[in-house]
Amino acid sequence: MAGRKIIKIDPLIVEWEYNTSYKHSYAQDSPFFYGISQGKLIGSECRKCNYRYGTYRKYCMYCGNMTYDFELPLNGKIHSFTTCNYAGEVFKDETPYTLILVQFENVNSLFMSRLVNKEKRKIEIGMDVVAKFKKTPDFTINDVYFVPA
Repeated sequence: MAGRKIIKIDPLIVEWEYNTSYKHSYAQDSPFFYGISQGKLIGSECRKCNYRYGTYRKYCMYCGNMTYDFELPLNGKIHSFTTCNYAGEVFKDETPYTLILVQFENVNSLFMSRLVNKEKRKIEIGMDVVAKFKKTPDFTINDVYFVPA
């Protein structure tokens, strides 16, 4: 039983490592993830409805038309926030952490991200924030985060 660790308790529990490779395609969301790897936030706009999305999408949720990319500002304001006291593997070392919904000027929907608040400033609705990007991107949503402005 190489690679397995048997723990003798009732009930019997067997533990072993499991590794696999997984290929994931961002498909139509690729421009957004490529953008954050380049230090840019990419939103979408419907030219029929004139609706501007802070969260990237390829088709308008109102009329179904294809949207067009535009560059979001890097500065915004906190629309709402919550503190997460439990986390998955990715954030376990940062727990508790704060999730925010960012409101951008002239954009109709909000953008969800993490707030990294190393100075422990009091978080408030309407607080100015600015986007920051990881130096070495993983091509995940965690490549972008916000800090107090």
